[in-house]
Amino acid sequence: MTPTNRKAALLSTPVEHIDITQIDARPLLDAMGHMSFTSRDLARAGQIFETMLGDPACSVILTLAGSTSAGGCMHVYRDMVKYGMVDAIVATGASIVDMDFFEALGFRHYQGSAEVDDNEMRGLYIDRIYDTFIDEEELQVCDATIKEIADALAPGAYSSRAFIAEMGRWLKANAKKPGSLIETAYDHGVPIFCPAFTDSSAGFGLVKHRVERLAAKAQPITIDSIADFHELTEVKIKAGTTGLMMIGGGVPKNFVQDTVVCAEILGQEVDMHKYAVQITVADVRDGACSSSTLKEASSWGKVETAQEQMVYAEAGSVIPLLASAAYHKGLGEQRPRRRFAELFQARS
Repeated sequence: MTPTNRKAALLSTPVEHIDITQIDARPLLDAMGHMSFTSRDLARAGQIFETMLGDPACSVILTLAGSTSAGGCMHVYRDMVKYGMVDAIVATGASIVDMDFFEALGFRHYQGSAEVDDNEMRGLYIDRIYDTFIDEEELQVCDATIKEIADALAPGAYSSRAFIAEMGRWLKANAKKPGSLIETAYDHGVPIFCPAFTDSSAGFGLVKHRVERLAAKAQPITIDSIADFHELTEVKIKAGTTGLMMIGGGVPKNFVQDTVVCAEILGQEVDMHKYAVQITVADVRDGACSSSTLKEASSWGKVETAQEQMVYAEAGSVIPLLASAAYHKGLGEQRPRRRFAELFQARS
């Protein structure tokens, strides 16, 4: 088999993203509430999520870390925005750029295997996320498109939220797959923050943009993580009561929790995050639990303990159940749209 045919064979079965509107998980979650172990934890997490959505004062912030978007949950997060379950997003750059924006350009992720020769994968320009494959040549198109967007902007410092808004604007005119998370969030005024934005495919395009601008004696754009922290804290101050739905942990989780402390340092009286659910496989015994357990976060003044739930599970296997149950109860569409992105329109 030639390398070209071998690559085509490996990239022949696209990942199909689950559709929460077609699966009613309410009976399953209800039944899990009468079980034990992680099943009961998940049922309680569903109850807390539904309480967030039913609280008219509560704004919901979704955090994303890990590769569940590539693994089949991309439309789950998109639909959570589309159907009014999310008011702001904090994510890794990979979730937003390498996965969501990448597919909006018309590319796909593919079902593969973890039992492959990774040296062969490198030779074929196939990148592997456990048992999911990505065409590296297509990913480089994503890099180049980020550079194209950066090249069209006026020189200066942009928060990741502002740059991702420009990505949404670009997709409105150019997307080959309409209805990405970025485009849907742009349509509904839901800001997306990526505090480690350049730790993704975006980084390569932005570095090339910088090198070319500097070579031409021109000023490049930069991504301002301090502005990100300030802007997300402004969202927290504006929102008042907040609930967190956290997929994985790491930087997005800690970043959104820290807004409570930052607001206090800025002289603003804000409540701790009232509701919180975290879905993770991280272990407290490694000294972090991907940035602390939720009860531990309470000691820092970040999260209240009355309505919080850790769910120790692979997020791709359980977040569709939580989102599906909430969707079929119509909870999101009963909520007013916060449109927090409009707080920053004069700066975008």
